Amino acid sequence: MRLEVVLVAVSDVDRAKRFYEGLGWRLDADLVVDDGYRVVQLTPPGSACSIIFGTGVTTAPPGSAEGLQLSVYDIDEAREDLLARGVEVSEPFHDVTGIFHHAGTEGRLDGAAPERADYGSFASFTDPDGNGWLLQEIKTRLPGR
Repeated sequence: MRLEVVLVAVSDVDRAKRFYEGLGWRLDADLVVDDGYRVVQLTPPGSACSIIFGTGVTTAPPGSAEGLQLSVYDIDEAREDLLARGVEVSEPFHDVTGIFHHAGTEGRLDGAAPERADYGSFASFTDPDGNGWLLQEIKTRLPGR
């Protein structure tokens, strides 16, 4: 099994489409299937997993997704790219535990993880509806990954 699609609830499909295309994500599909049913699929560069949003594809409230994670090799470079595209991105942070991160902003410490430990550095941003995204820096993956 592979995770290939994540649904993201949005309030304005065209605005969301412009936002994600503005991130440099590939538009895979924009299908008006029926009145009140539109499916838009985009894929981040280098990802095997896509997002889908539209009308009639989810009953979740717009902006309800949190913790959607994008793995990046260099968090500073990824941040700079997003900032250049007009996205507000947090400064890098790490968790007080050194493992993943707490929900919300609890336990966040400023700066990248000590010694830039893989899996430990994060930055966050949201889409126009408030769906929450994280960048996570990984230079060397754990064995088997």
